[in-house]
Order: sequence, then structure tokens, then C-alpha cells
Amino acid sequence: MDITTVTSFRAARSRADLALRPGEVVMAGGTWLMSEPQPDTTGFVDLTTLGWPDLEVTDDGLRIGATCTIARLLAWAEREAPADWTSLELARPAADALLASFKIWNTATVGGNVCQAFAAGAMIAFLATLDATALIWTPDGGERRAAVADLVVDNAANALAPGEVVRALDVPARALSSRVGLQKIALAELGRSGAVVTARVDPDGSAVFVVTAAVRRPRVLRFSRVPGAGALRDAVASAPDFYTDPLGSADWRRGVSVVLAERLRARFARELQEGAA
Repeated sequence: MDITTVTSFRAARSRADLALRPGEVVMAGGTWLMSEPQPDTTGFVDLTTLGWPDLEVTDDGLRIGATCTIARLLAWAEREAPADWTSLELARPAADALLASFKIWNTATVGGNVCQAFAAGAMIAFLATLDATALIWTPDGGERRAAVADLVVDNAANALAPGEVVRALDVPARALSSRVGLQKIALAELGRSGAVVTARVDPDGSAVFVVTAAVRRPRVLRFSRVPGAGALRDAVASAPDFYTDPLGSADWRRGVSVVLAERLRARFARELQEGAA
């Protein structure tokens, strides 16, 4: 896509370079920015030149730089991550739920996918399931944090204030050694996901189920243990913002989300029972 309104490009080298001029927007991979006209945009400010580390193992868990590409995250999770960080197994199926080829993964960034805030954002599903938080740089030189699940406030709308930039996504250590799973469905075999349900069961037995794609913002459902089928069904079905678009009706999305969640619940219940035997 030719963005004919853009007349300037700046490579950010320091935090001061993130002070935007009228008409400027920040960009990382730019896969969405370059996919359709941007009539109100006159300049790009490149975040990738800031030199943020892609991935850092810290005492608190895993830090993913906002400019880390999806391809880099997948490669690291599968080849370099600590062996006991079993939750990172969710990264690959989450990326596969994204309507994008592996070639796009080489450019699209984890932070960009989160900030774009699409209902079917694959990295949103991955990070919300692992209770990740976003480290946000504020334009006054400070910073704040927000849960990834709370950063998305509607389909294609996020909670960032003007001038704020996501610096990193932090996954807590307590969520990295858990059982995880993902179920998805789409009306077309190669179409965008109409519903995605992800889940995590921690070593203490507590469980988290997350509904994305079918709802306008992530719905995080927490339980002190793997719930019964009825409790989970009621929790999923009661989410308030299932929506209708050409890729599925609200009622269909609600119904299939219940089914997908039950598949994960039954699998976890079976694995826990076998482990206790």
C-alpha cells in the first residue's frame, strides 16, 4: 500500500524522539499501517531503532520488548527458553490463530499486535492468558503499567493516552510453568478466527480461561480450581460483548466459545486426574 500522505520519517534513537509532531504516529513492524490508507498520517517515527532487547529473562519472569517480532518470540520460546517454562507452548498455536502468514511474523511485532487491539489479536490471547502486563512510557517521562487484558478496551481500541508508548510486555514467573491450551474456530478454513479460547492451569490448581476473537475485548475468567462444566459454561456464556460481523453472529460466537472452553476444561480435568492416579 502506498501511503501517499506521509512526507516524513524519523528513526527514534532516544526517548525524546518519541515526542510526536502533528500528524506523526509511531510504528514498529508497520504491517497494519502499510495495509490500508492512513489519510490523517503525515509522518512515521520508527521504534525499532531504539535498540530494545527482544527477550529478557529476569528475576520476575520474562520481558518481551514491544518491538520483538512474532517470529523471534516463537523461535526463542521453542529453542532457547528455560525448559520448565511450559506456558510458552501457547505462543505457537496463538500465532497460528492470527490471520497472517509466517512471512508477516518476521515483521509484525508483539507490541504492535497488542496495541492494534483487534478482537482476534493473537498476541493478546497469548499474553492475557499468562497475566502479562504492559510497561507503558508516558509523555511526561514517567511510566505506568496495565494488564494486557485491560489495555484492550474494544475492537481496534486501546487504553493508551495520546503520546503513550508500550515499551515492553512482562510475563510473571508464576504463570510460566503452567499447563496451557488453545481452541479456535473460524467459518472459513483459512479465515480469521471467529472465536478463540485459551486457558492456563497453575501448579496450585487455579485456572484461568480467556475468550478472545468472539468478544470485543478479552474476557478473563478465573477459578480457584478447574471448574465444573456447568460453572464454566455459565461464565463463558454470560460475557456481555459477543458481537456480530461478516465472520460470525454473536449467538454463534457465544455457542462455539462454550464448546471450545469445555474441550479445554475436559482435557485439563482428565490430565489432573491421571496425574493424581
